[in-house]
Amino acid sequence: MTYSIVARDPETGAFGVGVQTHQPSVGAIVPWAKAGVGAVATQSFANINFGPQGLALLESGLPAGRVLAALVAADTMEERRQVAVIDDTGTAAVHTGRECIPFAGHVIGTGFSTQANMMALEGVPEAMAEAFSGASGPLAARIMMALEAAQQAGGDIRGSQSAAILVRDPGPLSATWDLRIDNSRDPLGDLRALLNIRLAGTALAGSRIPDSASLTAAMAAYEEACRLASSDEQTFWFAVNTLTRIGQEGKAEELLRDLFAHSPQWQELLMRLTLPGALTLKPRFAPAQAP
Repeated sequence: MTYSIVARDPETGAFGVGVQTHQPSVGAIVPWAKAGVGAVATQSFANINFGPQGLALLESGLPAGRVLAALVAADTMEERRQVAVIDDTGTAAVHTGRECIPFAGHVIGTGFSTQANMMALEGVPEAMAEAFSGASGPLAARIMMALEAAQQAGGDIRGSQSAAILVRDPGPLSATWDLRIDNSRDPLGDLRALLNIRLAGTALAGSRIPDSASLTAAMAAYEEACRLASSDEQTFWFAVNTLTRIGQEGKAEELLRDLFAHSPQWQELLMRLTLPGALTLKPRFAPAQAP
């Protein structure tokens, strides 16, 4: 009834799960991940207990294979279940029950596994594995490519309704990705849009545009962010926070004048702010004083 991927990024240590199905709110059921511990995907008459139980066993130090064996051994419907586990070494283990609705199967690769059941055609896990292995960039983006490949290979025989990507990174909370489309005629399209918004924000993060950055470098990052997901809010905060921080108040004013011309509410917001960048820019937009 579902296709999914569990994966570990060897560079960052992040764990991720991506999933799509023809049921609502799949993000609340299938994907489970914990930073520094591992990830679980539970599907096909999903036993939601496999998520917290699997993570607890991984955190106790058991490898993925033993965790999977323990989950399946205690289950009363193992022949209908599909569950995947990946541990902190990047080792994956998967169970596809003999009574999972065809087409059903899985592929285990280096640092990931892909699994699917009730697919319209054979080859969905293989298509996901190939797409993920050939992708680059953040883990969430690579997972998205695997999900899109699954749909292109046939996907769920019933169609699409919900999709999700969950990534837990050992870094700060802002590095966590929990993207969910709970009910849509095009859940992967909507999920891609959400992902691009997050990727755009990442492109403009302060750590990627240091205080010493040139205007050329900053604008290149901004243009990439706009390519991914352009928005008035993105333009506003880039001008107020980033351009002023690197000493480019003139360029900030230029961007804001264009923004205020079609969306004057952002000028009102600028006047209400007490952030350093806003205080620098306010005099440039203050109403002219009567003689």
